[in-house]
Amino acid sequence: MEVSGLAGLARILVLDAGYNTALVMAGSTVLGVAAGVIGCFTMLRRRSMISDAISHATLPGIALAFLFGLAVFGSGRNIVLLSTGAAATGVLGILAVHWIRERTRLGEDAAIGTVLSGFFGAGVVLMSHVQTLPAAGQAGLDGFLLGATATMTADEAVAITAAALLVMTVTLALLRPFAAVCLDEQHASVLGLGVVTIDMVMTALLLLVVVTGLKTVGLILVIALVIIPPVTARFWTDRLGVMLVISGLVGGGACYAGSAASAFWPDMPTGAVIVIMAATICAVSVAVAPTRGVISRLVHARRFRRRVIFRQALLACSRGERPEGAARRMLRSAGVLGADAELTLRGHAQAEATASDWRLWELYLEWYPERALATPEWGSRPIGEVLPADTVAELRARAGSE
Repeated sequence: MEVSGLAGLARILVLDAGYNTALVMAGSTVLGVAAGVIGCFTMLRRRSMISDAISHATLPGIALAFLFGLAVFGSGRNIVLLSTGAAATGVLGILAVHWIRERTRLGEDAAIGTVLSGFFGAGVVLMSHVQTLPAAGQAGLDGFLLGATATMTADEAVAITAAALLVMTVTLALLRPFAAVCLDEQHASVLGLGVVTIDMVMTALLLLVVVTGLKTVGLILVIALVIIPPVTARFWTDRLGVMLVISGLVGGGACYAGSAASAFWPDMPTGAVIVIMAATICAVSVAVAPTRGVISRLVHARRFRRRVIFRQALLACSRGERPEGAARRMLRSAGVLGADAELTLRGHAQAEATASDWRLWELYLEWYPERALATPEWGSRPIGEVLPADTVAELRARAGSE
């Protein structure tokens, strides 16, 4: 069904632009959610780039599966057959990375680079050979490189949805073991969890997402579905459960918007549009996230500087000095310094309290240097707002006995 204009776009967004379009958008969205969820654990295990090696290792499997199907069945254009071939060489890529990392002196990054380039080169050669064959069906194989959501069939969409639901079901069922291994591998081992087995299950789920995502975003960009959503979620929360929800929403939202754009503009590369959507959400999060965002950090840094200047100015006043410039203006605006550059009654009280508080900070540094140096806000705020009440009481008692 052809659509155009705002009315057509609205029909696409509400899944009213045809059965196939709605099915493709639903399947892509479910895949994005699954990729975002499993990507969180991959990121926490610091193995995000292994998905890059897996994705590039699938290319020769796709070509070989097509050639096998052509020789045996007379046609190699079968999503199950192509996915099986992609998964087979993807597993070989994982095993190759593991072997290089364990049996040689090369690190994981070098192993991934070696496997990625080697398998991808072999895949390009095989794909070039496939394109020279007179058989039908090979023309659509280039869709696995950059994605081809618009040409996805109903059977392919159903297979993708089933695989994505399987990934999410297994992930939720094994949520606690996954979390234990990702957050503290040694503690998980002490608890009797099979760390190696759990890692293998995570990798298998990652492989399944990568293989099923080939048709949606292509093998070159499928890594983005696994990496960008959890990175985005990490800017918003420290809690794993919330992170999984946000990451799934980002992945699903990017796939939904990207597949809708692909349906509205059929000539646009689906995978690239989906990645642009995800990257845009990530960029906005980097800017406006409440704790880790750039704007938040700038505001926090500005408040920190003003707080330090204010406390240092009060300390100077407690020593009989009179601050100048910005420090003086800050004290005046706070009602601490009068127009005659003399401390007000309130200013005297605050200066004495700040001097007493600073003395406790100095004693804390003298008596507990390691703990003091590990305190990020040492001396920048009242000690009672940073340290536990019993520690402050101990400092006051020891200070009074001197």
